[in-house]
Amino acid sequence: MFSSSVADAPLIREPLHAPVAHLIRGGVVEGIHYGSVVVLDAGGQVEFQLGDIEAAFYPRSALKPVQAVAMVRAGLPLDGELLSLTAASHSGEERHLAGTRRILELAGLSEDHLRNVPDMPFDPVVRDEWVREGRQPSRLAQNCSGKHAAMLYTCVLNDWPLEGCLDPAHPLQQAIAEIVEDLTGQRIAQVTVDGCGAPLFSVSLHGLARAGARITAAAPGTPEARVADAMRSHAEMASGAGRDVAALMAAVPGLLAKDGFEGVQVAALPDGRAVAVKIADGANRARIPVAAAALARAGVDAGLLTEFAGEALLGGGRAVGCVRPVRSLEPVVVSACA
Repeated sequence: MFSSSVADAPLIREPLHAPVAHLIRGGVVEGIHYGSVVVLDAGGQVEFQLGDIEAAFYPRSALKPVQAVAMVRAGLPLDGELLSLTAASHSGEERHLAGTRRILELAGLSEDHLRNVPDMPFDPVVRDEWVREGRQPSRLAQNCSGKHAAMLYTCVLNDWPLEGCLDPAHPLQQAIAEIVEDLTGQRIAQVTVDGCGAPLFSVSLHGLARAGARITAAAPGTPEARVADAMRSHAEMASGAGRDVAALMAAVPGLLAKDGFEGVQVAALPDGRAVAVKIADGANRARIPVAAAALARAGVDAGLLTEFAGEALLGGGRAVGCVRPVRSLEPVVVSACA
């Protein structure tokens, strides 16, 4: 089972990534995506690993469920859609903006209090509509606004100052860092700034998988279970319409999944089985097929994963290849690519 002790921080080094996916075009390997993959069994033991699962790396937004747990432990009273939005990398749809406004209203605050960077909506269709309407980048539309609104609400509830709430030394960020270490089971190796402006904590891929497992396997009613339940029940609030992570959670019963920029994916099941993926070059096209293969490795029915086999490679407008996980990762073939 999972240990309650916290191990030393992972080493900061050049990760020893390995091939995790091939680009097959016309039966020839045209390209190779390197990365690392870890699969944990229900007891928290490493069942499969590929590449370097112990080097320090940045989970990016895949760490948001952990940050949400930390805020719930600090008294954040949200549940359902708004708690899912707290852990979101949302698409900037109107429901996401409305939800963020609601969190701010509950805190007695407004959009002007947000400290994340202004941006256009993440979803390309929504973004194009904004451009046609002449709308400008805003903090509300930026994909992390739900998390930032919840951070402000947590500060209000604890009488912590709003000023400097994104500083790693602020009580809010110290509380989050403590839970990052608790759930990953290791000390934080490095702290930097994420794209949205919030602190970003470096752990290992193994630690990320462990945190995902601890969240999904937690007892009902705990902060961890509340976050997992909210995200699974409102998957499109944590992402957006048509997003692959929402589709993955809908396809696999009980699955919690969260992606992160630069090719990061974590997914975990209620019995504690978990997988975590890092694509070395950050390529999004390899993230989901590799994660699907890892889930098959973890024992998920491959028939539930066929739609996540990866995008086709086109030639003359027709499919002539695909992105396929390496054979050592894919014990049951999920990809239809030859």
